[in-house]
Amino acid sequence: MLDHNKGSENVTFLPRDKLTQGIIDFTAGSLGGAAQVYVSQPLDTVKVKQQTFPQLYKNMFDCFIKTYRTDGIYRGLYAGSIPAVIANVAENSVLFAAYGGCQKAVAYVMKVEDTKNLSILGNAFAGFLAAFFSTFTLCPTELVKCKLQALREMKQQAGKINGTGIGEANMTPWKLTKQIMETEGIPGFFRGLTSTFMREMPGYFFFFGGYEGTRELMRKPGQSKDDIGALKTMFAGAVGGVTLWTSIFPADVIKSRIQINNLKRSMTSVGLEIFRTEGILALYNGLLPSVLRTIPATATLFLVYEYTKKAINGLLL
Repeated sequence: MLDHNKGSENVTFLPRDKLTQGIIDFTAGSLGGAAQVYVSQPLDTVKVKQQTFPQLYKNMFDCFIKTYRTDGIYRGLYAGSIPAVIANVAENSVLFAAYGGCQKAVAYVMKVEDTKNLSILGNAFAGFLAAFFSTFTLCPTELVKCKLQALREMKQQAGKINGTGIGEANMTPWKLTKQIMETEGIPGFFRGLTSTFMREMPGYFFFFGGYEGTRELMRKPGQSKDDIGALKTMFAGAVGGVTLWTSIFPADVIKSRIQINNLKRSMTSVGLEIFRTEGILALYNGLLPSVLRTIPATATLFLVYEYTKKAINGLLL
């Protein structure tokens, strides 16, 4: 249990059972995930377009301006925001709930009595394990989000994509979900699952390792990591996000290609084809908007997560 009132002589939190703490982590992760989307969605849209249709845009600024002029804010820059909210709430609620549980498991294996005393490596490995569980909730919703974000580019290439009717002008998340279910069934929502695992698990090793490591470096002697303040918490979150994306970006490019183009090939063969036909730099298309997006996004995510936990724990005194 995190000691959010360290230094207070009169107020202490009662010990929480594992279920209660899991619910707190789940709720805080949900709110953090929702806040993250609205901060970062426009640059996420640019990232997805650059990854999957690099030949259509000179750079991120060209992509941003063309998307805004052609499709506007809601249907352009914020395309796919509904499934993105669902994806982020689903992923982060499960991720943070699993992270708390995995911290306890790693602490047990490492013979550490309190998860607050886990090393940076221990926290990183807990994040790696937690991502296994969150990937199952993320893959279907992110697939719908990515297809909606690249809808106009897909229409330019073909009126219909693999017979799914994805080229329709007023496609909504619900229509697209229904069409995928009718044409491909439930397996269609898990296209790109392997590449999502390859992105998420190593990525969250660096994500939580970077976050916890930065908090450790920024705390004063004798101060708890949970008491470093809002700005330092946001900075640590931004470091975690940048570390995540720079470490796993090629896997994200491959995942986006597989999901948007309905590919039924392995991530290895898709990655090799991109390398042979487009060069190594193609595996980093969209990296700049991703890094620029993740700084405010993960700063907001961890700020909302940590302070929601503090607020709920305070109410449960």
